[in-house]
Amino acid sequence: MSEDLILHPDGKRRCWWPGVDPLYVAYHDTEWGVPERDGRALFEKLILDGFQAGLSWITILRKREGFRRAFARFEPEAIVRFTRADVERLMADTGIVRNRAKIEGTIKSARVYLDMGGPEAFARFFWDRLDGRAFQSNLASRREVQASTDLSTDLSKHLKSKGFTFCGPTIVHAFMQATGLVNDHLIGCWRHAECAALAAPPPEPAGS
Repeated sequence: MSEDLILHPDGKRRCWWPGVDPLYVAYHDTEWGVPERDGRALFEKLILDGFQAGLSWITILRKREGFRRAFARFEPEAIVRFTRADVERLMADTGIVRNRAKIEGTIKSARVYLDMGGPEAFARFFWDRLDGRAFQSNLASRREVQASTDLSTDLSKHLKSKGFTFCGPTIVHAFMQATGLVNDHLIGCWRHAECAALAAPPPEPAGS
């Protein structure tokens, strides 16, 4: 069996990257690659991927509840009201990654998100570029996994032009993988087919 896939005691083959860490495996099995169409959830994930820069994702995952508590459950309407005192409070919070530029960037990004029109508009910003359908990479090995793509580069450029921070092409591609804008599960991984089945846009409401 390829070293790019790990056969677990439950009999399922998984992508190599979560290893056998239970938290990481659960994230791989239930979240990573699942198409996310809720704008607020997309905002949270983009911010967390920005905090990941220079770190491993498992570090952020272990602190995710701390981040949610510190940043008002990632409700942009609350974050934009953060003051200088809140920034100092967060700089003293060991439950998150204490980086002043990223904290201040989160407050700025919350304002941009609201200026864009809120959750529906933010979700459309990403999904409209894929005509609503998640891209299927159909990767056979980790050697085929890219750090960035033309699409992540384009999205990064547009996000930066709107005022978002910590959203370079590599961060945006990681965000796209995690939120199911692209399905980068390896073909031999048990989650590949399940995420592929979720690729199509949701049906339009009756009478729309």
